[in-house]
Amino acid sequence: MDDQADLLDLDCFLPYRLAVIAARVSKAMSVLYAEKFGISIAEWRVIAHLAGSGRVSIRDIHARVNLDKVKVSRAVSRLEEAGLVLKASNAADNRLLDITLSDEGWSVYRQIVPLASGFEADLLSALDDTERAALERVFEKLHARLDENVEAARSLYPKV
Repeated sequence: MDDQADLLDLDCFLPYRLAVIAARVSKAMSVLYAEKFGISIAEWRVIAHLAGSGRVSIRDIHARVNLDKVKVSRAVSRLEEAGLVLKASNAADNRLLDITLSDEGWSVYRQIVPLASGFEADLLSALDDTERAALERVFEKLHARLDENVEAARSLYPKV
C-alpha cells in the first residue's frame, strides 16, 4: 500500500488507546492481589462483582465484567476450588447455578478493597481535580454514545 493516508495510526486510534490503558491498569493492579492471594484478573473481577451483586449466575457475571463466558466459568471454578465462592442451584431455573462469595471470599475481598482503592487514588493523583472531573464526564459521554449507537452500529457494520 503506497498511500500512507489509508493507514490507521494505532497510537492515535481511540479504541486501541482505551484497550491498552485498560489492560495496563488491570495488569498493574493485579500485582496487588495476584501474589498475596493467588487470584487472576478474571477471578478478581468475579469476586468484585459478587461483592456488589450477591447471588448471581455465570451469565450475569459474564454480562457485567467484560469477560467471555469461558473465562468467567473457569474463574468461578478456580474460586470454588479455592473456597472463595459457593455454587447452588437456581430455584427459578435448574439450568443455572447461583454463585455467591463464601466467608473466605468476603475476607479476601475486604483485604483487596483498600489496596485497590489506594491504587486508584495513586493513579488518579496524576490528574488535578478539574482533569478528574473532565475524565468522569468523558467516560459518561462515551458510555452514553455507545448505548445510543449499539443498534445503529449493528446496521451500519453488519457481520461480514
